[in-house]
Amino acid sequence: MATYNGLVQPVGQKRLTNVAVVRLKKSGFRFEIACYKNKVLSWRSKVEKDIDEVLQSHTVYSNVSKGVLAKSKDLIKAFGTDDQTKICLEILEKGELQVAGKERESVLSSQFRDIATIIMEKTINPETNRPYTITMIERLMHEIHFAVDPNTSSKKQALDLIKELQKHFPIKRAPMRLRLIIPQSSFSSLLDKISSWEGTTIMSRDESGNEPSIVCEIEPSLYRECDALVRNMKGRLDILAVSAHTEGDAQVESSDDTEDYPSTSTRDAEPFNTDSISRLSDKMGKQQISIAGKSEEQGAKQKLCTSCNVSFGDAKQFREHSKTDWHKHNMVRKTKNLPPLTQEECLTEMQFENSNNDLKDYNF
Repeated sequence: MATYNGLVQPVGQKRLTNVAVVRLKKSGFRFEIACYKNKVLSWRSKVEKDIDEVLQSHTVYSNVSKGVLAKSKDLIKAFGTDDQTKICLEILEKGELQVAGKERESVLSSQFRDIATIIMEKTINPETNRPYTITMIERLMHEIHFAVDPNTSSKKQALDLIKELQKHFPIKRAPMRLRLIIPQSSFSSLLDKISSWEGTTIMSRDESGNEPSIVCEIEPSLYRECDALVRNMKGRLDILAVSAHTEGDAQVESSDDTEDYPSTSTRDAEPFNTDSISRLSDKMGKQQISIAGKSEEQGAKQKLCTSCNVSFGDAKQFREHSKTDWHKHNMVRKTKNLPPLTQEECLTEMQFENSNNDLKDYNF
């Protein structure tokens, strides 16, 4: 004990500071563990593999902030053991990460953007067969009052949200582009079957040789059926693009699911809420007029991003641009003395870098 001005202070007390708390409620008890900040998500994503780099101590608490340890009898009742390390691992896996208000807001904002990006990559406007902009997708998400679930992956939320957006707006899943190589004897049967699928387009075909092939675009929900059909015909299927857009916008996405989803062909466009579309179009029109007016007034105040070689009409647009993956990717290229890419080129390059991992999501 150390004494200073008459006050007795403990010198052997361990204070848990700058911690991230993971909490789990089980069998009527609350259990908590103290972890290092920014390490919990790394552990859950398999990036961090050393448990000692994640846990501040192999100790289970009932209240970390007050330093109250969990009782051994409560641990046995809830987990069937009082092995602290084993229980810490379970809490780390299943527990809820406690974060401060500003941190939570930042995480949710980032995940909202991630979800919007996935939707942009996976969908098209059925009238133009081209993708919506990220700003337009975010506006649609706000229109239906979408709220991010921090405990569900961005990919799953995006796929579920696409189905919800289809009820209100003209939006559909971008088709997959495939190359199908089939023995000559089964080629006619394959063409008949492919042609019967709604929303399927045959882009080209090569009937030379013993194994003719076709390149086609199909709805993602038909992938399993198409794969099974080609296998039964002793053929081969190559994925050319997980998400294909017209006019040279073919691109391989960074993620996809193997679940079957209802077809989103143009026949499904009837339930779209035309009133919502009109209101949205009016808003977009007013916004474009507003931006045009500001550009004329502030022509001399254009802000140039030297990393991406693109200018913006006002500071707000420039700040929004600086947060995008496009800008960040070009910043990395700039450090390597590489020329800047356009937004489409950047998106394609980033997606192809991860394409090998993406295809693991499919069950071949």
